[in-house]
Amino acid sequence: MTLRDLIVISTGNLWRMKLRTLLTTSGVLIAIAAFVSMLSFGAGNQEQINNEFNKLGLFSTMQVYPKNKENISDTTTAAKLDQRALERLAAVPGVNIVYPYDAFSVTARLGDSVLSAKAQALPIAAVQTKLFSNLSAGGAFDSNNSHEAIISTDFVKKAGFTSPDSIIGKRLVLSVRVSVIDSGLAHILVDRGETVLDRIRRIHLDSLVNKEYRSKVLRGEVNETIRRFLNGFINAQSVVNDTLRVCGVRGPDRVGRMRIESIIIPASTAARFSSSGFGGNPSEIFSAMSSGTLFERTNDASGKTYSQVTIDFDPKVIYKSIRDSVEAMGFRTFSFAAEFEQIQRAFLYIDLALGVIGLIALLTASLGIVNTMVMSITERRREIGVLKSLGADELDIRWLFLVESGVIGILGTVAGILFGWTITRIVSAIAQAYMKNQGIPPVDVFALPAWLILIALSVGVGVSVVAGFYPAARAARVDAVEALRND
Repeated sequence: MTLRDLIVISTGNLWRMKLRTLLTTSGVLIAIAAFVSMLSFGAGNQEQINNEFNKLGLFSTMQVYPKNKENISDTTTAAKLDQRALERLAAVPGVNIVYPYDAFSVTARLGDSVLSAKAQALPIAAVQTKLFSNLSAGGAFDSNNSHEAIISTDFVKKAGFTSPDSIIGKRLVLSVRVSVIDSGLAHILVDRGETVLDRIRRIHLDSLVNKEYRSKVLRGEVNETIRRFLNGFINAQSVVNDTLRVCGVRGPDRVGRMRIESIIIPASTAARFSSSGFGGNPSEIFSAMSSGTLFERTNDASGKTYSQVTIDFDPKVIYKSIRDSVEAMGFRTFSFAAEFEQIQRAFLYIDLALGVIGLIALLTASLGIVNTMVMSITERRREIGVLKSLGADELDIRWLFLVESGVIGILGTVAGILFGWTITRIVSAIAQAYMKNQGIPPVDVFALPAWLILIALSVGVGVSVVAGFYPAARAARVDAVEALRND
């Protein structure tokens, strides 16, 4: 028999037993619908993450950190993330731009609101990368010297504005409290109305010949000098103000592990604050003291170190080559591309778990196919006998039943895919409506990629055909003479 004959006979027989065929096909339909809808959820979430990574350019972004102390041996000096390190990182093949995480505390006045926030200095080349160029409103600043700022949507809400567009062009006044060396030195001379001469007068000059008295006076004066200097340096701070224009509004303050501050200003404009002195963070002061740069020019960036540096590299370059080169310099790295590989691995496990649940339902449906085919053998013994008497051999009979179970599988699988996709559309619409009500940007968490359709077709038809092997083998063994004896 030809394939056409097999299909015509099989479909004709299934049409004659409409109710039984409908019930058997419905079992496959429900199993495939469950299989597709569950895997569609995993595929949709993976697609959302992939799109978000591509949108922000995270696949070509890498974070660089100094090594932890526990990872450094006693004989090894930790590599510093200073200006020289930035130049070395920029020279790595495939690297487009390198920029440090350079943030400082500010008091920001926007409209009638006064907020404490953090500002981040970025060169214009960094602002033009995907990570910072996706803005909700407005655009990037014109140059590294422009008096403009990009603020986050979180900052907009805190300032009492509802629409990002309404804030473009408004004045943003930044105030930074800075500690200057002159203030510390001035307090050494005069502090709380007491001058250095007043302290000298209290010293008994004739007693300085005594070693113990001389040592006591020396210790006391050194401690008092340090106290006066730190008191003036930390507490008698100057205030530096600058007025900027809001030119753009971007998304949330955090992207994965990357912290993006609420206010982004051009690098050269931010340098005005740092050149005026040290910020109010005591860690900056003690870091400068420990590195021996406390009394150097504060606008000299050569001795400045950073806690974090971001690398933007060519998407065509494999991130592992960049990572290996950076780690060879003595730094730690974090790659979003590597994180995505971990996410993909997690989704693979989830898809496998969901797929197993769908397969269990499909295996249950396959028992219905076996039952239908076995019952069909008893009812169609005369038909089998006639076919064999007309020249059909056992292989033809076997193929007839396999094609019949395959037709059930195709019908059930195709209908199951359509039904499963319909279910996901309904659930997705409900979920998106709920997201809108909660003020969350609606996203579609379901997807039906081509690979899922092919897998569903292969599994559905494959399981159905396998379920037909036993009935087909049993039908092939029917004796034609016995089948026709009673007719």
